[in-house]
Amino acid sequence: MQANDDILDLLKEKRAQAARTARRGVILQPGAIGDCILTLPLAEFMKNCLGLGGIDILGHTEYIGILPGRTCVDGIRSIDAMDLHRLFAETKAFDLADGDPLINVFADYSWIATFLGEPNSNFEENLIFTANCSHSAEVITLSMKPPQDFCEHLADFYIEQFIDQSGLSLPPLLRFAKQNDGGRVRRRERLIKATKADVNRGRELLEEINVDFSEKLVVIHPGSGGLHKCWHLDNFLAIASKLKTRNLKFKTSRGVEVIFLLGPTELDRFSPLLSCPPPPHVFLSKTRVGGDAGAGESKKGGTIKKITPAVLLRKIEAAGARCLTDLSLTQVLGLLSCADGFVGNDSGITHLAAGLGVKTLAVFGPTKPAVYGPIGPAVTVFADSTAAFANPSVCRGKLPDSAALQQEILDVLMA
Repeated sequence: MQANDDILDLLKEKRAQAARTARRGVILQPGAIGDCILTLPLAEFMKNCLGLGGIDILGHTEYIGILPGRTCVDGIRSIDAMDLHRLFAETKAFDLADGDPLINVFADYSWIATFLGEPNSNFEENLIFTANCSHSAEVITLSMKPPQDFCEHLADFYIEQFIDQSGLSLPPLLRFAKQNDGGRVRRRERLIKATKADVNRGRELLEEINVDFSEKLVVIHPGSGGLHKCWHLDNFLAIASKLKTRNLKFKTSRGVEVIFLLGPTELDRFSPLLSCPPPPHVFLSKTRVGGDAGAGESKKGGTIKKITPAVLLRKIEAAGARCLTDLSLTQVLGLLSCADGFVGNDSGITHLAAGLGVKTLAVFGPTKPAVYGPIGPAVTVFADSTAAFANPSVCRGKLPDSAALQQEILDVLMA
């Protein structure tokens, strides 16, 4: 009799497991890499608290392609390969025929969280209609940006919105119960786990530029989605130069190898913005201004001085650092998985480094670190809300305004 009961219990458990596996969720996240990484706690929350068998992200594949196999996300779908713009149509004019591709997009999901559209909008109503053409599904519309007076973390804001709109009641001892700071997200948690293939890919990149693996590797990424969020490039160059000086001063200690990580945006953006003239052996190209000066350019006597990307790279070399440019996000992940430290702005790459567990030093200017700060086990945030945040810190005829912050970052980096 006991044996029969055991068999019945086993069958019930298998049926329950099959039901959980069949229940899947999806998050529509149209943002960039930083937005996607800060959505990971919501994905884990949905997966655990709703008992889902899997969670997918529907977004831009260049940002979300790294998530499966390294995070709680099980699958991805390309937002660019679907006609989601149809969901913005007037509700009265929206219609779906049998077998419409949009029905198939959402046919596998019992829970749908979307950062596209607004609550009670045409998009939300059309999405609800589409999802329920094949089965019953819950649709939750979330806001990407919190109110101006919001002071908790953005990841908490996402989860709290989901709880409020779904009506979930959470036991107090649940994994996502509120912490001592009032939030549900563990800010020191590692969100992304690099694979062995990632590490090997990173080592291959470093071998190509003859990096000494016996030294500490510090990666500096001076870019961000907005120039106003970028601590001036001179500061990052100064940090690299001071690390080089430290190598010469303490020859018996483990040295530091510094690599600047630059994409096409950084090469274009920072080339005209270096505040000091380059050394005598570096030549400047002069361009005649025919109309209004472009971004980062200034009129003076009818000409502007524009520092080319080649000169920018030479200035990085003069600071004692190497440079890697135009890497794919997978290559960047591999590089960061080999790093001992990372310095950057409020950017997606900073969130990636933090999520991987790299010792991450993030410099925040106009954005609130309490709301948008990186999540990771080894994150230190430095806030500089002064008007000089994105301005040159040198060549002003006075002591550099950012020297103290540069030194503070160096002290934490080398601790």
